[in-house]
Amino acid sequence: MNGISPLATGTGTELLSSPAPTAPARVAVVIPCYKVTGHVLGVIERIGPEVHGIFAVDDKCPVNSGAFIQQNCTDPRVEVVFNPENLGVGGAVMHGYRRAIEAGYDIIVKVDGDGQMDPRLLPGFIAPILSGEADYTKGNRFFDLEEIHQMPPMRIFGNAALSFLTKISSGYWQVFDPTNGYTAIHARVASYLPFDKISRRYFFETDMLFRLNTLRAVVVDVPMNAHYADEESNLKISKILPEFTVKHLRNFAKRIFYNYYLRDMSLASIELPLGLAMVLFGTVFGVLHWINSSVHQAYSSAGTVMLAALPIIAGLQLLLAFIGHDIASVPLKPLHKVLHGKIDLDKRS
Repeated sequence: MNGISPLATGTGTELLSSPAPTAPARVAVVIPCYKVTGHVLGVIERIGPEVHGIFAVDDKCPVNSGAFIQQNCTDPRVEVVFNPENLGVGGAVMHGYRRAIEAGYDIIVKVDGDGQMDPRLLPGFIAPILSGEADYTKGNRFFDLEEIHQMPPMRIFGNAALSFLTKISSGYWQVFDPTNGYTAIHARVASYLPFDKISRRYFFETDMLFRLNTLRAVVVDVPMNAHYADEESNLKISKILPEFTVKHLRNFAKRIFYNYYLRDMSLASIELPLGLAMVLFGTVFGVLHWINSSVHQAYSSAGTVMLAALPIIAGLQLLLAFIGHDIASVPLKPLHKVLHGKIDLDKRS
C-alpha cells in the first residue's frame, strides 16, 4: 500500500450502491461551525444522498451559526449540536463524533463549513473504508501537481514542513498534508479514541494521526483539490510552527515508548537507544578533545580521531536502521475489521 487509495479518484458510488450481505453502512457528516454563516448552507446543500445524518456543531459561535442553520436549513438529516463553551475545532469534532457514535452511525466524515471542501468528493473518502482498505481517510491537496498553484506559497511551505514533522511523530510515513481537515473514520475506531485528550485547536488533525497510530489504525490519503474563495484562514504558519514542533517532539517520544517498549519490543528497540548513545558519545568525546587540542595547540592522535569518528558512524547506521524499521511498520491491517460492538464513551476520556 502506498498511502494513496486507488479508489479515491473515483466517485465511490459503486461501493455505496452495490449489494452486500450485510446492512448498508450508515454515514454521518460532522461540520464544526464557527463564523461560517456565509458558506455552511451551501456546504449542506451539496452533501449527497449517500449521507444519512448531518451534525452541525455550533462551537459557541459569536454569530450564532447553529441558530442560523436551524432557521434557514430544511434538510431533515441535519441536527444542530451546541457546545456550551468554545472548544476549538478539535473539541467540536469530538463532540460531533460522540453524537454520531451514540446515534449508531458506521462511518463519520468531517467537513468544514467554510466552503473549502467539496462535499461531492465525499464518496471517495468513504470508499476505502467500505472496501476494508482503511480505518481513516484524509485529504491530500498535493497529489495533483498541476493544481498546487492554487494554494498560497506560504501554505505550501508550511504544509511541507509540517508533513515532515508529522511523519516522524505519527509514524505514518506514507501520508502528506497533515493539516487537511477533510477526513472520514470508521465509528468503531473512533469510539476507541481518547476524546478528551486529543488537541482541541489547530494541532487537532495531526494529533489525531498520532492517536490513530497508537491504535494501529490504517490511514489512507485521498487526492483532492483545494478551493480558496473569500474565507479567511486563522491558521498562521509562522505562529504555529514553533508550537507544533514542541508537540511533535512530545508525540514522537510517546509513540516510541508505546510502540517499541510498552506494547512490543524488537531489534529496533535496541537500535534507537544504542545509536543515540554512540552518536552522543562520539560527538562529546570529539568536541572535548578538539577543545583540548586547540588550547594546547597540539594535534590529536589518529587513535583519538578514530575513537570519536567510529561511534558516530556506527551510531548513525543504527539510527538509519531504526528509521527503516519504523517506516516498514506503518499499519497495514484495518483495525475496524477486528473490533466488535461499541464501548462506553465515558471511559474514553
